[in-house]
Amino acid sequence: MYQYYLDKTTPHTTYRWNGTLVIAAIYCLRVYSVQGFYIVSYGLGIYLLNLLIGFLSPLVDPELEISDGPLLPTKGSDEFKPFIRRLPEFKFWYSMTKAFCIAFVMTFFSLFDVPVFWPILLCYWIVLFVLTMRRQIAHMIKYKYIPLNIGKQKYTGKKASTSGSSLCGD
Repeated sequence: MYQYYLDKTTPHTTYRWNGTLVIAAIYCLRVYSVQGFYIVSYGLGIYLLNLLIGFLSPLVDPELEISDGPLLPTKGSDEFKPFIRRLPEFKFWYSMTKAFCIAFVMTFFSLFDVPVFWPILLCYWIVLFVLTMRRQIAHMIKYKYIPLNIGKQKYTGKKASTSGSSLCGD
């Protein structure tokens, strides 16, 4: 029964992500209202960063292994191969939503409210995020792939040659 409804949500990407944003906002309000559980939030942030890296990475990393399967093109003359994610969008969404729900439930148990100085955790997480994203973006530039689909791809056709010759005979 649960899997049936989960399968029904697959094509409704916008509604799924809006629901996850609502769950994330509820979690943030809970943490703000109780003024605690910063270590849970830090663990959640590290887990979400790990999911994001999987979402942005190709299935087969050209640096690590040579495979007979689809690889990213590295030269302009290489054949086009589609970008296949290591972590598909649906699994990314599902794991992220589950993580927020589990972290929300954890905020009801004082066992997980470890006293920490939260600004240090926040600074450390920001440093981790910046360093990780810099490495990931450098990898994207090196192997020339964009993991996000922005709009519909349009075919522009061949560009007309400007060699100066005229097709019209006078």
